[in-house]
Amino acid sequence: EEYRLWLTSMPSSTFPVPVLQNGIKITNEPPKGLRANLGRTFQDINEDVFESCPSKPKEFKTLLFGLSFFHAVILERRKFGPIGWNIPYEWMDSDFQ
Repeated sequence: EEYRLWLTSMPSSTFPVPVLQNGIKITNEPPKGLRANLGRTFQDINEDVFESCPSKPKEFKTLLFGLSFFHAVILERRKFGPIGWNIPYEWMDSDFQ
């Protein structure tokens, strides 16, 4: 009948590999372009985080934008691979947290 299973898994010696191989794989790719990366980053920031520094709100928001811009540049830079980087690293949205 109608049965669906949503499964997310890291490789493990105790998990049967054929289940992963026979399933449908869906990935979540970061958006293309600097503007889209910035937009996605700010969508993930809730109002509590954005207003979490009442003593110096302007400085905090400037710092948050700078960090978000750096994060977006790094995400966009991934498409060039390890060229110009000493050690390849898969930068992801979770690194912003």
